[in-house]
Amino acid sequence: MIPPLKPQDEISKAKQWMDELRLSELPVVEGGLFLGLIDEELLLNDELRYPAVGDYPLVGQQCMVHAGNHYYDVLKTSGLEGFRIVAVIDELNQYLGVVSIEDVVEAFAQNSSVNTPGAILGLRLKLHDYSLAEISRIIESNEAKILSSYLSPHSIEPGELNLTLKINKEEITHIVASLEQHGFFVENSYNMRDSSYEEKERIDILMKYLKI
Repeated sequence: MIPPLKPQDEISKAKQWMDELRLSELPVVEGGLFLGLIDEELLLNDELRYPAVGDYPLVGQQCMVHAGNHYYDVLKTSGLEGFRIVAVIDELNQYLGVVSIEDVVEAFAQNSSVNTPGAILGLRLKLHDYSLAEISRIIESNEAKILSSYLSPHSIEPGELNLTLKINKEEITHIVASLEQHGFFVENSYNMRDSSYEEKERIDILMKYLKI
């Protein structure tokens, strides 16, 4: 969906494609090898008014992943390099195409448990208290299963973690009580009828934002 430029392409072509695709960067490929990205900032630089793509100092030469990598690796590479598209290469370093962050978010939404019936639990805990096996045992003792989990640093308290769990049950009163009896602090919980819609809505908003 995102065609590569060649070094000999005129810069007007790069500008046209960026406008049509609503992208701020495009891949540059020669002889099947990924050379890097040309981005909008380079084209807007008054000191760089070259006729061809290859005349510009390309960026993002390391903004690439191998075809067998997980899409989490795409997110990581995009975050480290600071670009919205990531090149994909094979085992011979041949260019295969690019993956955009929009593609990754859409894949995540389709393959995650967003639309699966259940509830969401948010736990706040210290690093040394974190044991997914123990938390899972408590939840399973209440005849429920963890569909997905996400661990992140706490936004306010250093040294503490946020653990977000998607459970395959809507009624989680007993689960919350069991976790708290075992010393786990349940910071928030959401019923599936409310949370599923809100979670999907957040992803839809994110998708719209990324497409601006």
